[in-house]
Amino acid sequence: LGRCEDAKQFQWACFEQSLNAGHLRAYLKRLPEFDDLEAEEQAIGYALKSPNVHQLLLFLIAWPALDRAEELVLTRSTELDGDYYQVLTPAADALEEKHLLASTILRRELIDFALIKGRLSRYRHAARHLQECENLAGLIDDFGSFETHEDYQSRLRSEHGRKSGFWGL
Repeated sequence: LGRCEDAKQFQWACFEQSLNAGHLRAYLKRLPEFDDLEAEEQAIGYALKSPNVHQLLLFLIAWPALDRAEELVLTRSTELDGDYYQVLTPAADALEEKHLLASTILRRELIDFALIKGRLSRYRHAARHLQECENLAGLIDDFGSFETHEDYQSRLRSEHGRKSGFWGL
């Protein structure tokens, strides 16, 4: 219809509402050359203010802005909910190559949720995540304020030692 400015504004509004990487890409395509770099930084800055940590993590992984996703996981880990496996699992996989601690933290959230809530159907996945955490642990130089793998696993055994369905896996 030749309403390019309206389309651009609509795409930005859609991005603001959803933090959808596709909407942001469509918006940036409509901008003149070199304006897109500044607009991208503006968009990421806007996204980082989101109160919804899962929506923000999904955006940062899809964009991709993996350094910022790592920072998000490490600084807002208490806001993560292991019930969001459809977000946390792919994010952990995406971060695994270069952001080992963040990947581990995401997997721990998935494990903790399954065990605390007694989700038997997730025990197989939780056991796999624990094995993946163990594989990464030797490559992590500094756990910072987070538990080492040995401490984490020891706490799991202490708190959930009677869950034989999990430990058997």
